[in-house]
Amino acid sequence: MLKVVETPVVRRRLIKTPDGAELGGTLFRPAFRPRAALVLNGATGVPQGYYRAFAQWAAAEHAIAVLTYDYRGTGRSLTGAMRASRATMSDWGLRDNAAARRHLRRAVPDVPLWVMGHSLGAMMLPMQDDVSGIDGVIGVASGLVHHADHPWPYRALALYFWYGLPPLAAAMLGYLPGRRMGLGADMPATAYAEWRRWCTTPGVFAGEVRDTLPRPDWRRSAAPVRLVSFTDDDVCPEVCTRRLAGLYDGFAQVEVISPAELGVRRVGHIGAFARQNEAIWPALLFGQRPIQERFS
Repeated sequence: MLKVVETPVVRRRLIKTPDGAELGGTLFRPAFRPRAALVLNGATGVPQGYYRAFAQWAAAEHAIAVLTYDYRGTGRSLTGAMRASRATMSDWGLRDNAAARRHLRRAVPDVPLWVMGHSLGAMMLPMQDDVSGIDGVIGVASGLVHHADHPWPYRALALYFWYGLPPLAAAMLGYLPGRRMGLGADMPATAYAEWRRWCTTPGVFAGEVRDTLPRPDWRRSAAPVRLVSFTDDDVCPEVCTRRLAGLYDGFAQVEVISPAELGVRRVGHIGAFARQNEAIWPALLFGQRPIQERFS
């Protein structure tokens, strides 16, 4: 029988946060009534356009409404010069995540609400204030990372990123010129500085939670959590994902995927949502052995 795939309806959205930031987002709606709504929290330095193909696939083939967006101070959410931005990773992982989720709940009510977080996008969910309305979480290549966790030779690049020219450039320019340095996207210096502190001090995240961030308590939600780790991810190895699972109070399961098992050559840290790796998308959304009713 021929499968009919309806083209999703795509609309730009303006997401307002309680502290006055405005985020540029995109809502991908199925042509018919959605069966679920999914907010896709992106990875650090990854623009929302990268997730477009995945969002269109989820909307067209699985009737899931998907909201993508850029964090404050980046992409379509940048207003003015980046060097003037005071955005932090805490803003991204706490305030922006929560605002996007609330926006999607209002835009697509009365269906299960799922959260998919790529890297940073699933890292700080247990610390957010209002997580009671979440029905399921999927973390992709997400974890709590210290630079000693990286295997060699990638660790050499990480050490350069934290201790070489990048911190000097960020201090001098007021932002990290990632594109010019061949190190990914540009980002506000304040976000880079917080990220650097988290990734270069052993156990610092526990200290940050105790001293400056809300205490994690996933029991307020108790929604099921799948944390997907890839065997070829040198940026966030499995040990980092398992460390993050500890913040979810026993509600998280870690699923380790070998790209070769799913018929793709490489995924790494960023490649899970690349169009050439669409063969793994059902495993991301429903599990390596598809169980579509998991979050129903």
